[in-house]
Amino acid sequence: MSFARKVWHLLVAIKDGLSLVFLLLFFWALFAVLSNRPSPAAVRDGALLLDLSGSVVEEVQNVPPFESLLSSALPDRQFAARDVIRAIDEAAKDKRIKAIALDLTTFLGGGHVQMQEIGEAMDRFRTAKKPIFAYAVAYSDDSMLLAAHASEVWVDPMGGVAVRGPGGSNLYYGDLLKRFDVKAHVFRVGTYKAAVEPYIRNDMSPEAKSNIQPVIDSVWQEWLANVKQARPKARLGYLDGDMVAWAKATGGDMAKAALDAGLADKIGTREEWGAHVAEVAGKDEWDDSPGAFANTDYDTWLADIGDGSDGMRSLTGNKPIGVITIAGDISDGNAGPGEAGAARIAKLLDDALDDDLAALVVRVDSPGGTITGSEAIRRAILRQKAKGIPVAVSMGSYAASGGYWVSTPADRIFAEPETITGSIGVFGVVPSFEGLLADYGVSTDGVKTTPLSGQPDILGGLTPEAEAMLQSTVEFSYGRFVSLVAKSRKLSPERVDEIAQGQVWDGGTARQLGLVDQFGDLDTALEWAAKKAGLKDGAWHARYLSAPPSPFDAFVAGLMRGGGTSQAALPRDIFGYLAGQQAGLDRRMFGDLATLVSMRGLQARCLECPVAAADERPRAVTAQARSLLARLLLD
Repeated sequence: MSFARKVWHLLVAIKDGLSLVFLLLFFWALFAVLSNRPSPAAVRDGALLLDLSGSVVEEVQNVPPFESLLSSALPDRQFAARDVIRAIDEAAKDKRIKAIALDLTTFLGGGHVQMQEIGEAMDRFRTAKKPIFAYAVAYSDDSMLLAAHASEVWVDPMGGVAVRGPGGSNLYYGDLLKRFDVKAHVFRVGTYKAAVEPYIRNDMSPEAKSNIQPVIDSVWQEWLANVKQARPKARLGYLDGDMVAWAKATGGDMAKAALDAGLADKIGTREEWGAHVAEVAGKDEWDDSPGAFANTDYDTWLADIGDGSDGMRSLTGNKPIGVITIAGDISDGNAGPGEAGAARIAKLLDDALDDDLAALVVRVDSPGGTITGSEAIRRAILRQKAKGIPVAVSMGSYAASGGYWVSTPADRIFAEPETITGSIGVFGVVPSFEGLLADYGVSTDGVKTTPLSGQPDILGGLTPEAEAMLQSTVEFSYGRFVSLVAKSRKLSPERVDEIAQGQVWDGGTARQLGLVDQFGDLDTALEWAAKKAGLKDGAWHARYLSAPPSPFDAFVAGLMRGGGTSQAALPRDIFGYLAGQQAGLDRRMFGDLATLVSMRGLQARCLECPVAAADERPRAVTAQARSLLARLLLD
């Protein structure tokens, strides 16, 4: 009977395995049918419809397919800023595209530098004597910045403008951790290194406030200047003046208030906006629904113009300039794109060592992360530099802390006035739970051979020797950071220490301090690298160093994009927009606690960077973090 049972189990296992194989083959065949690239013939004379339903990022994040399928909510779509800019620039040159219809109703925003770069591309499109028609229900900071560059700005009668300005609040857990006898052992160097403050304070320190306030003020002034330049007649005093009086003056009609302030040109429904676009783009021959107009959607347009990654690679004598992107939190593994996994990025750089690159441009849009990950990326960049090629860094919205660490090999650093950089400092946090365990009658004991045996002991507490050793490690790493910056920027270590200490700077101040060489975007950095490599115009192309996405991942992403609930699908009127800003509060709490209990290694991370843009990017939440927070809050 035992042998027969084993045979039966074997047959069942074979049957289950074959069923799984056939199921995978079925989905693969379905993917092959559904994932055919749109035909270039699908591009029609009319408008380019840019329905930015989601967020604009430096690098589109890979979402694990099975995590997406099992999730109760769909991930919001991400648009690579480079692709959006390229789509606009190519449309400006194409006779088939008569206008751009920019639908920002469900736009979730993006980095301030990326918004500026897209706005500049919109200006180039209009220079080609082609109009841009923008529409939204509620315009936020980022959507208003883009819409300001449009020929006409339409606002829905039920909407308006809800510009909040940069800044925001962090969560602080000092009293919560004390209440439950959880001790956060903090090791840091840098008076202004505020990334540890949520775990030891109940508010932002005066030092941190005095440092970050001028930065966000500078970003806000750049926003105002950008909008004012694009819309000279706009009365922007409403935005940082008496907004209550502004709203009351129009009886609470925020759409009329936007029109009165010159931030919108016309009030109308989406159908009315579409009918107006049709006057320029033509009517849609296949769709007679209200507001329809002849258009080519974003994905079809991108398929038609190609990915643009290698330019004119086939031309004889055309040299490649490598572009590597470091976007998101820096970690040690293979994470990404969308997260700067050091092992993945180092492999991309090392794989290109034999590609005869003429130069390397490093695009950094990161608030930092682990020191070991930052150092691994820096060493990989140096291996490219050892070939004798010039290296430039192009900073996006953020290039701070670990994001500045990886920038130190550069021969020249480019940034924008809105870029947030600096935050040269190091910290580590080790929680211990001896007090919490004692409340439940749990204690620890054992034998030791040295004061460091079993340390750091998060259950029994840290010994003075362990704390001293960890602090000395932080101080050594800070000294290493300072020396890298001093050597790279040709400054004395004393001067670097003075402008370091965890302080953050806007791009303009960073340039004055010598942390940045000149203002400019990615194209400016590429042009400098080409000139430094001795290449003339037309004799080089940008080669983006990236691994192609998994076909199955792309298939699942396409399916998930087709429907369901995401943040972009939430109500987008004024009230819904403002209320939606708190939708990620639970993710913030879990994410902060996850950082505390799962922090691995020393960190070079900038807390202030997300604050400056009120960024609500969700972080991965560990099961331990969820259970611990539940224990603390429900006890």
